[in-house]
Amino acid sequence: MPVDHCFADFLGDPRNEVRPPPEGIAIAKVRRAANAFMLLAPRPAIHSVDALTAEGPGGPVSLRLYRPDASGGLPVIVFFHGGGFVWGDLDTHDGMCRSLAIGARAAVIAVDYRLAPETRFPGPLEDCHAALRWTAAEAGNLGLDPSRIAVCGDSAGGNLALAAALLARERGPALRHVALIYPTVDPRCASRSQAEFARGHMLTRDALRWFWNCYLGDEQDAPSPLAALLTADLRGLPPAFVATAEYDPLRDEGEALADRLEAAGSRVSRRRYAGMIHGFAGMPQFTPAAGQAVRDAAAAVQAAFAP
Repeated sequence: MPVDHCFADFLGDPRNEVRPPPEGIAIAKVRRAANAFMLLAPRPAIHSVDALTAEGPGGPVSLRLYRPDASGGLPVIVFFHGGGFVWGDLDTHDGMCRSLAIGARAAVIAVDYRLAPETRFPGPLEDCHAALRWTAAEAGNLGLDPSRIAVCGDSAGGNLALAAALLARERGPALRHVALIYPTVDPRCASRSQAEFARGHMLTRDALRWFWNCYLGDEQDAPSPLAALLTADLRGLPPAFVATAEYDPLRDEGEALADRLEAAGSRVSRRRYAGMIHGFAGMPQFTPAAGQAVRDAAAAVQAAFAP
């Protein structure tokens, strides 16, 4: 089907195309502009939201705990936000985390990892894994269930979620599920969808190359399998959910990742959302498909948490 008509005005405005910033523009200014758009998403009411802090390899890592109700022993989803490794924060994905907690009937702990280019790979990933291990260690003290933990992330956060799951496979904690929403996993940016949707669909291939350069720096030519996840050994991972968008440059690499996870022995549920562009799951103000994608991810995680 064609791009959903709900995005017609949005895509018709060239200011909404994500491109590398002009040379000399401060990264803080770029972040403010990008974050301002993501902050427009509505935030559903939820039982409680609390600020927490975990100790990370580079200092304290800010966390945000969402509880859908007052139940004890809730399972936990550790969430890593998208933003190309460069922008995004706890506030930009507040609405998505609330919806995920409500849909999965689970607590969500969102992680404010360090950002590139100030902190390149593996620093952000180390923050994410540290937060994951902290969650497992502190879950009981928070009234949560340390035996039922999953990870979730969108876009670059999907990359970090799966990479954190790979570290957890070797170092702990044990995970029940990995939920990935249009993950970015291939620094080559060479897939068919990357070429087909290089321009005109909000996220551009030039921007993706810039994001990867910010994250990997000099390692971009020979990236670690913990960044270039299509080259990683994916055996021994828990069940996964992989969402892709029809008109997303990242579509084909996300679907290739789902294939590789299945080939490695994981049980994978997947869905391509017709007519959607990258980032749609964070745009409930544009399309009901956003809510559906988050509900689908929540349902997959909830099923994995079942006895």
